[in-house]
Amino acid sequence: MKLIDKIRRKWAQYRGGEYYLDFLRKQGVTIGKNCTIGPPKTIEIDLTRPCLVEIGDNVRMLKGFTLLTHDFVTAAFITRYGEFLSSSGKVKIGNNVYFGRNCTVLKGVTIGDNVIVGYGSIVTKDIPSNSVCVGSPARVICSMDEYFEKRKVECVEEAKEYAREIVKKSGRYPVPADFREEFGLFCSGDEIDKYPDIPIRYQLSRNGGCYDRWVKQHESLFRDFDEFLKSAGL
Repeated sequence: MKLIDKIRRKWAQYRGGEYYLDFLRKQGVTIGKNCTIGPPKTIEIDLTRPCLVEIGDNVRMLKGFTLLTHDFVTAAFITRYGEFLSSSGKVKIGNNVYFGRNCTVLKGVTIGDNVIVGYGSIVTKDIPSNSVCVGSPARVICSMDEYFEKRKVECVEEAKEYAREIVKKSGRYPVPADFREEFGLFCSGDEIDKYPDIPIRYQLSRNGGCYDRWVKQHESLFRDFDEFLKSAGL
């Protein structure tokens, strides 16, 4: 990378996520719509071969994300055999892919659509669409549909525990504003105006832009906030 490009990269990293994504696009990296990126200073997208990187729509790359289109194992070959062998491969990431913190994707990997990659995973081989993978090396542990159904159950108990801990640790009764991510349990799509202190529109708009769809179809598990608190034993 030329010196001027290195300076531009540092400046884009300093300015923030959208600026950094635009910088990557200008370097030749294919990046789709509605992608988000963690603190740019912690993100490493291999720019030695930007044309080998394809990232789809609605991809979320959190802090510590690394994507490599090459390695330099030839350093060992040079010493032993006196030969220089290149090593590179295209990386393609589909649509609606979520990477937890500190994930790494190695050269030659294709990740399908609708995939969750767990915290700290190292992806060394292809991951099929509609799957959840985790580990080093990353392996598929279930389908996204299976994980979705599991989370629908677990998130209820987690929210109840959170409510009880608020009372226990702060000595006050929970209020709707405490539940900026759990609001779907007690707020249906046509009841958003009942909870002005929760940034519901913001949460749904920035995460995949599903606000309109959620408003039309979502039905809460509990009738209202009070019923939710009663279910938590409060």
